[in-house]
Amino acid sequence: MSAGANDFSLADFFLGDAEDPLAPPADFVRWRKETAWAASLYEPALCAAPTPRTTIEIDGSPRAVINLSSYNYLGLGTHPETVAAARAAVAQYGTGACGSPMLSGMTGLHRRLEDGLSEFLGREATMLFNSGFGGAMGSLAGCLRKGDVAVVDAKAHFSLIAGVSLAQARLRTFDHNDPRSLDEALTRERGKRRLVVIEGVYSMDGDTADLPALVEVAEAHRVSIMIDEAHSVLTCGANGRGVGEHFGLEGRVGLQYGTFSKAFAGVGGFVSGRRETVDYLKLYSTPYGFSCALPPSVVAALLAGLGVARRGHALRERLWSNAAYFRGQLRALGLNTGESTTYVIPIIIGEDRALLYELGHVMRERGLFLAPVDYPSVPQGQVRFRASVTAAHTREDLDEALNVIEDTVVSRLRRAA
Repeated sequence: MSAGANDFSLADFFLGDAEDPLAPPADFVRWRKETAWAASLYEPALCAAPTPRTTIEIDGSPRAVINLSSYNYLGLGTHPETVAAARAAVAQYGTGACGSPMLSGMTGLHRRLEDGLSEFLGREATMLFNSGFGGAMGSLAGCLRKGDVAVVDAKAHFSLIAGVSLAQARLRTFDHNDPRSLDEALTRERGKRRLVVIEGVYSMDGDTADLPALVEVAEAHRVSIMIDEAHSVLTCGANGRGVGEHFGLEGRVGLQYGTFSKAFAGVGGFVSGRRETVDYLKLYSTPYGFSCALPPSVVAALLAGLGVARRGHALRERLWSNAAYFRGQLRALGLNTGESTTYVIPIIIGEDRALLYELGHVMRERGLFLAPVDYPSVPQGQVRFRASVTAAHTREDLDEALNVIEDTVVSRLRRAA
């Protein structure tokens, strides 16, 4: 990646200057050509399942790699029970739902998953979405209105920001995990309908919400909380119900969102809460009513995965043990893992974006699949690799990955120091 190309990022091309909105900025087209080598690290083609040892396509050929980029936290993506359930559902229901949930897309499997999640989470009702992003966006767009205020953690996922925008509500952020900043934001918006929006585990930093402190502030203002447990459902808490369970505060969180693309190893999302709230959202959340329902085969696998996870205390223990080991070894090598306390572990490179891509290619050539994350997904001076540790990784997998990281990342950063 040339020095000139390194001076730009996606944030520089958001606004186009052509008369035709279908024509991207000319500088963007040139920039994409100049950075094709760096961009080739994105959208990798997997040739096998997202397991700890998998195969990806590199320069047109399959290559065996250690996979630290997939969210298959509990290994449910290839669990015999989930695979068997999906196969049986395809045989009975076919390949797709072929209709929206409101009209013809629901099956008995969908109802069983809704009821199973509600019972598991201790909520009155649950609704399913065919997209994790669309579900988070639709949950907020379904309950917020113009004039309302969403008070959102500054590091919240873009899907939540998009939901506030779709609702035409006002977005006010507060400093990440800062109860004083939350109090100030809620005070400024006193007199308006407000909703506090946070995540359970933050997807770029791997830290958890300071839920006890944030709940106290929200309740002092008599404002409800919505928590996005995308990266924490099935993995956090004694029974896997999420960060709310971990802190013993489930009953003080009004709305719980989660995705199926992480520990569930499927696709889609869900929101759980009071029955009347979920009933309202089903009618006013457009990504729900105007999208095709989840394929029955996916729902069957999710149901089976929920069953495995509910008796999977050993899986969660192995996940957290692997994460603690890997994070500790990275820190022993002198690497910056930020505020991570979970299985989402950043390896922060700093501000040298060219180095990020150079290292990404070198590690991939050495057989390590580790995703780069660039600005504006993370701050300018904190470009990074993001490791996703799973219960299915062995210590051999992790040690081999650590050897590659030491030979490439650590060695290169020491030379640059």
